[in-house]
Amino acid sequence: MSEPAYVDHPMLAEGVIEARQYQLQLAAAAREDHTLVCLPTGLGKTTVSLLVTAYRLADDAGGKALLLAPTKPLVEQHAAFYREALQIPDEEVVVFTGETRPEDRTEMWGDARVVVATPQVVENDLVGGRVGLEDVVHCTFDECHRATGDYAYTYIAERYHADAASPLVTAMSASPGGNEEDIRTVCENLGVRNVEVMTEDDADVAEHTYDTDVQWERIELPEEVIEVRDAINEVIEDRLEQLRELGVTRVSSPDVSQKDLNEIRAKLQELIDNDQSEGYEGMSIHAEVMKLRRAVELVETQSVESVRRYFERQRNAARSSGASKASQRLVSEPKVKEAMRKADAFDGLHPKFRRARMLLAETLGIEEGERVIVFTESRDTAEALTEFLGEHFDARRFVGQGDADGSDGMTQKEQRETLEEFRNGEFEVLVSTSVAEEGLDVPEVDLVLFFEPVPTAIRSVQRKGRTGRQTEGKVVVLMAEDTRDEAYFWISRRREQEMEDELRELKDVADDLEGDLGESQRALDDYGDGAKPAEADGGEAAPDDAQAGLTDFDAPDPDDVEGSEDDEGVAARADSGDDEAVEVVVDQRELDSNIARDLSKRDGVETRLETLSVGDYVLSDRVAVERKTHGDFLDTLLGGDRSIFEQAKDLTRHYTRPVLLLEGDGDVYAERDVHPNAIRAALASLAVDWGVSVVHTRGEDDTAEMVQTIAEREQTQNDREVSAHGEKAAKTLGEQQEYVVSSIADVGPVTARSLLEEFGTVEAVMTAREDDLTEADGVGQVTAERIREVVGSDYRPDA
Repeated sequence: MSEPAYVDHPMLAEGVIEARQYQLQLAAAAREDHTLVCLPTGLGKTTVSLLVTAYRLADDAGGKALLLAPTKPLVEQHAAFYREALQIPDEEVVVFTGETRPEDRTEMWGDARVVVATPQVVENDLVGGRVGLEDVVHCTFDECHRATGDYAYTYIAERYHADAASPLVTAMSASPGGNEEDIRTVCENLGVRNVEVMTEDDADVAEHTYDTDVQWERIELPEEVIEVRDAINEVIEDRLEQLRELGVTRVSSPDVSQKDLNEIRAKLQELIDNDQSEGYEGMSIHAEVMKLRRAVELVETQSVESVRRYFERQRNAARSSGASKASQRLVSEPKVKEAMRKADAFDGLHPKFRRARMLLAETLGIEEGERVIVFTESRDTAEALTEFLGEHFDARRFVGQGDADGSDGMTQKEQRETLEEFRNGEFEVLVSTSVAEEGLDVPEVDLVLFFEPVPTAIRSVQRKGRTGRQTEGKVVVLMAEDTRDEAYFWISRRREQEMEDELRELKDVADDLEGDLGESQRALDDYGDGAKPAEADGGEAAPDDAQAGLTDFDAPDPDDVEGSEDDEGVAARADSGDDEAVEVVVDQRELDSNIARDLSKRDGVETRLETLSVGDYVLSDRVAVERKTHGDFLDTLLGGDRSIFEQAKDLTRHYTRPVLLLEGDGDVYAERDVHPNAIRAALASLAVDWGVSVVHTRGEDDTAEMVQTIAEREQTQNDREVSAHGEKAAKTLGEQQEYVVSSIADVGPVTARSLLEEFGTVEAVMTAREDDLTEADGVGQVTAERIREVVGSDYRPDA
């Protein structure tokens, strides 16, 4: 067998990237336009993106590349690959995750050539103004099927096309969506115009794939497990009967579908919206049904141990302060208690455990295999399986971080070390939850064992991609008879077949889809990205000569790639009025809405993220805004965490012009069972007693418009600066001194600096005579009198 050829390029380490013809063809296409790359799992989508990154960095010495991936382990893996493959110092390939401090990320971004990050972190940094995309010459969206709805990929793509001087997007997925409409949505959200699809049917790809044998094994449940399940199902039937009496359903079978449950919830919400108390009662019963269904699923498909742990968490939740009625009723229900006793008394194993042990013994013993991955949906089952299999094999768990139920997780460092040890053959069985599904490059394994079927085609495809890379692999799916497993089995098979058909169809209609995208792309012209990225000489790699592809990949002469966007266009964006931009300080918690993202995309607005103890938005040294939806506002009147009057007190203590934005398109008086006079009294008290201006907005878009309008009025027309008096973050000594002086009414940050420069210390300012105060620039007689009044007057709490 001949030695493999390797890609030769100035930006690539020698002998690292094997010259696979299909990868070179995909990279050549992705260099020319914003491209979706569809390639089966395990065949090197990341290598395609790396080749494009190498080309773009060689072309632009000052540019940087951004690679986004949805999980921390995947980010770490990509970063390690880029450090190995690229001819740049390792420290210039940086990792951004939630564990990287925000203040460190700003400095790291400036020094990096390649940033590998989770999307949420980059989204926060863009909204907060900590990083900019102007110099990013290549942005990769890994596992791009996530680019739907409010997921961070969509916002980052819009900002990238708008802000970058010469943007180029590569989107990657083995399974971009369940149908053409889903794929089109992903493309439009990411600004993709070109679609490149290769399947295992392609000759070049087939050279690097092997068959994956998928076996489905039916498992019979023992009578003791069925008794636990049936006891819980009796309670579900009882609760569904109560919902029937409320008139929101005709279903009483414990096998009620999720679709039916969603419809029940919608009808209950209608009752609540009509101020009918039965709606609240029904919602509590509905919550109980959902908890019980989860218990049934665990005992049927996972393990008795997992349902034991689940019940224990429910007991702890019921004992906690503020426990819901649903949790309290659930653990006090006699039939649930009986199910708990049966589960506690069961000292056997779920039969899936024994079958898993036998399959591992066959693979690692008889067949002399080296590595196995076991996937399960439940962290409790992962822990129980690891303990059980560890009695016979060298097994380790691989799970995400801690969850809300208090289950112990793994830190990013622990995840990284565990995978590294698995790659190095230091142990033979990895028991993993879904954290290892998407794109994670675990080593070649001899068996992938699904502890239960996966109903989502994307996840199933991802998991099966862990095997069959270098040699023939095997996948076994365990399926408990007459349980939800069987339903998931049929759903999984149908959806996977639909996805395979869709990918083949997508390959056939890719050209037509590209044409549609070119016409319908919601934004590329709006983003200011009318021209395609610069094309390299030679365009496509030769179809049947890998070496021709290598030649085509050589770094081009920079003169050949000028004009991807004319200089005037770049200059126009650079001079688009940043000097007149207003600043909006946004509380971190406001990222749950779209307002901060909206503001950050607007010309003339700069956003900065802070953890504010007062207000949601700070617009000047005297204006802070508290935003409440109608529902939030009414909650504060009905005994929420903090009353609106406590928040008003904090606002008025720190800001002289506090504002409450009351957001909602409907009638605030009709949304809850709160008497209109109580609402009027609260609004009147806010305005008259607390001096809070109440402004109504119709929705998030209107709120963003109002925030920008107030900021412009304060900062542009009234020449006031932004000062977040109530923020928790520590300031420098000078900033703290300015804060103390500027907190006096009528003294803003500009005047505070003038006073400190004139007198030298806060103490000197506070003890200065009125006539001396007027010597400072910008301090008139009125301001001087006010300072002396505040500093020298006797304390009067009611004054």
